[in-house]
Amino acid sequence: MTKKTMTEEEGIVGRGNRDGARLFREWFGELTDTAENGGAAAYVFVMGSLNEILKSFDLPVVFPEINSLQTAVRHAAHDYLNEAEDYGYSPDICGYVKADVAMQLRDGDHPMGRLPKPTLAVLTNACNTYIKWAEIWERMYSIPVFTIDIPGSREAGGQTWKGNRDFENDRRYVEAQLRELIEGLERVTKKKFDIDRLREVLGYANEMSAGWQRVLELNRSRPSLFNALTDGTIYLGVANGFRGTEEGSRYFKELVEEMEHKAAGGIGTLTNEEYRLTFIGVPCYPIFRRFNELFTEWGGTFVHSTYLYFASGGTNLGFQYDLAHPIESLAEGVLISVRDAMDSMFHQERMLERMIDEYALDGIIYHPIKSCRTVSTGLADSRRYLSDRRDVPSLFLESDMMDRRVVSEAQMKNRIDAFFEGLASRRRRAAAPGKE
Repeated sequence: MTKKTMTEEEGIVGRGNRDGARLFREWFGELTDTAENGGAAAYVFVMGSLNEILKSFDLPVVFPEINSLQTAVRHAAHDYLNEAEDYGYSPDICGYVKADVAMQLRDGDHPMGRLPKPTLAVLTNACNTYIKWAEIWERMYSIPVFTIDIPGSREAGGQTWKGNRDFENDRRYVEAQLRELIEGLERVTKKKFDIDRLREVLGYANEMSAGWQRVLELNRSRPSLFNALTDGTIYLGVANGFRGTEEGSRYFKELVEEMEHKAAGGIGTLTNEEYRLTFIGVPCYPIFRRFNELFTEWGGTFVHSTYLYFASGGTNLGFQYDLAHPIESLAEGVLISVRDAMDSMFHQERMLERMIDEYALDGIIYHPIKSCRTVSTGLADSRRYLSDRRDVPSLFLESDMMDRRVVSEAQMKNRIDAFFEGLASRRRRAAAPGKE
């Protein structure tokens, strides 16, 4: 390989992680500037953020879920959780909520900068905690809260789609709420809604969605191109924070270029990929890197996860907005994406069956967590249902996404080691002479 080619190789491989980290720093830098200048900001959540409408009003957006998980990744969550509990919040409450409460009590202090106070909050019913969480800000700051009610799937696998009468009724119901949101934003921001600006934002969102869908598809490659747990979390941050922006669109175009380059060259995320896994739930952020190493040390890599679906803000679907009918199409996209996010948490069995075949999975890791009953409830039943239908080994591994007090690395290692020993034994039996 020539020196020039080597330089090009070093430039493109890993670019998504480097640029993602840079965009995160810039994002928190802008939020810090907004906080210090007393500017307006919207508080939103990843499942149904309505970032498209908010960007059309040029409102900075704050994602409390992302802010909270960053405190855990940076080993600072413990102090935030303790402060919120000393303030009166129960240890059983969502760790994300408690970390955010402590940040508010600290006037927005965060390991990556300073967060502005909310001017308004926008949320959906995708997570029951969202509603109670927003009420905290409402009490603290007397801000307006806009709650969008998104109809979910009536039954697992029973979704309706465009053209169906029930779907059209649901879409119109969401559209009416979006028009009310726009009127509310005009009152709060004192700005007139610009539908052409919305079209511009939706155009960038279309490019991002197409890119994210392609990135997910490319990870079917063998070896896999990125780790869904570690690399995927970086990609998710950009997918949420920069949705509907030129920077976000460019990032995902370049990420597709990187993944296609790696696929063509057979460049995997691991040099010794042995086992292809998928991850169900929310990652263990208090020991984030070490948690992943417990799998990679055995040659196991996460080629996919339900997290890449429900925490992606809908970009995983590749949905394309109709720019000729922006509000109507946005209502359709929000309905589909939030419904898909809820299905990814509550009805993931059919999705997992597709993953097993499309991504050639060797194992499934279920990760119920203390902090989030929404994600964790029903995982044991889901595991039992899938094990009756498909012969794929699984591991049920309990810990938390925020609270290091309930995370035991030693216990995790013992169970993970036993799981991989079982996978290895299974593979040896399958390869034994005379075995069909």
